[in-house]
Amino acid sequence: MTTNLDGLQFDNRFFNELPADPEPENFRRQVEAACYSTAKPTATRSPQLVAYSKEVAALIGLDEKSCQSEQFTKLFSGNTLLDGMQTYAQCYGGHQFGNWAGQLGDGRAINLGEVVNSQGEHWTLQLKGAGPTPYSRSADGLAVLRSSVREFLCSEAMFHLGVPTTRALSLTLTGDQVVRDMFYDGRAKQEPGAVVCRVAPSFTRFGNFQLPASRGDTALLKQLVDFTIRSDFPHLGEPNKSCYLAWFKEVCQKTAEMIIHWQRVGFVHGVMNTDNMSILGLTIDYGPYGWLEDYDPDWTPNTTDAGGRRYRFSHQPQIAQWNLVQLANAIYPLIDEAEPLQASLAFYVDCFDRGWYEMMASKLGLTAYQGESDKQLISELLELLKLTETDMTIFFRKLADIDCLDPSLAQASGKQLIAPLLEAYYQPDALTDSIIESTAAWLHRYIDRVRVEKADYPARRKLMNSVNPKYVLRNYMAQLAIDKAEQEDFSVVTELLELLRHPYDDQPEQEQWAAKRPDWARDRAGCSMLSCSS
Repeated sequence: MTTNLDGLQFDNRFFNELPADPEPENFRRQVEAACYSTAKPTATRSPQLVAYSKEVAALIGLDEKSCQSEQFTKLFSGNTLLDGMQTYAQCYGGHQFGNWAGQLGDGRAINLGEVVNSQGEHWTLQLKGAGPTPYSRSADGLAVLRSSVREFLCSEAMFHLGVPTTRALSLTLTGDQVVRDMFYDGRAKQEPGAVVCRVAPSFTRFGNFQLPASRGDTALLKQLVDFTIRSDFPHLGEPNKSCYLAWFKEVCQKTAEMIIHWQRVGFVHGVMNTDNMSILGLTIDYGPYGWLEDYDPDWTPNTTDAGGRRYRFSHQPQIAQWNLVQLANAIYPLIDEAEPLQASLAFYVDCFDRGWYEMMASKLGLTAYQGESDKQLISELLELLKLTETDMTIFFRKLADIDCLDPSLAQASGKQLIAPLLEAYYQPDALTDSIIESTAAWLHRYIDRVRVEKADYPARRKLMNSVNPKYVLRNYMAQLAIDKAEQEDFSVVTELLELLRHPYDDQPEQEQWAAKRPDWARDRAGCSMLSCSS
């Protein structure tokens, strides 16, 4: 059931049920004993709709005609409000790159309110880049088109990949110019301003609980935890100590599941600070993210993290665990026992380890993970992928094309055996005899393992292609969309949005987007590493 904008229903339970900052004025400050501060979006000069997601519109019960209206553009660029909306910015803290940063909060995000759709689901609407809030610190609360295109497209791409994520309803230009120093090197310039409307059941983060805990405000901490359980985890029952423990255990499980999906598709978040960790296990805050192209487990897309590589691809599972430890420390005053919290942290490790191996087995087309022998097969493959510059996404798609039941493979030479995989190598002509032999030896072991299951070729290929995407939002693709959009040509944004709605499907007319990263993008700004600048 869909409706127009004026038919949207709001209940705004976060705003109505949790304590507010009593100061109504919008100036930078420390906010005590409150979960949010009121803040209104800043009006913009000449808003223009770039794109919207029809799936997210349907999610909140909004018809497509309304999405194409002038009212929609004004609303989701921050230029008007609907009856029933109550706007605010959340108050939270967090660890940034492993260091406690104190109060952070929504510095450039303003919540418009919570829509209740016809199924009774709550969806919070949030504008990113809509102006300053009391938590903006020294920043202006705005966002530029460059980062907004990336956030809009990636939010929707991740959903269609099957990765738990916040969503994006719309992307609008503001008509204003915003000054940004993209690489913090003293070369600031004006860029087009933009706003993304993000949508999620909740934008509550680990940092929301950390801040009151750091201040010794146990009463506020308990109030927020109780609200979170009643609102987002009602199946756990009425909040009490045992419920808190069940809640934390579920958060550990949801976080493990999210990270497994990241590793499955080769996604690197880039800024896994505790204020960027969703309590619902959703991917949140798309900043300097990226996908592994060359399979380099030590790669991070974040220029700020280039030295320490804290948030590199291979370290994401451990960082998630570290962040969960910080959440456990925050809620400890409500439990007053370390052992049950430690048990849930151990449960995270078990969930991740078991789930990761099962996921890797499915990437290889195996219907069941068989323990140590499969563990060795997986480990050997990951070491193999590091020997030469290998595109992870293409490698697994091409691996599915090998008919392991073909008897002629037993007599195939090394070069014949790896021929179906050549498109995955950035320099196939430079493959050494040693790499070819090692790859062929692994392929023979893999073929033998597949034959044990006796699955026919079409069934195995279908399984593999359902978990190994053909299309992901490579950084160079997003940059091409940005380049065009900055010239007010939104065609590539629209094309990629449609492409990424079906990331596992063969789309013959879109084969160019399934190819390796072009060489020109290897070191170009926006196509390799990115900063947190927005």
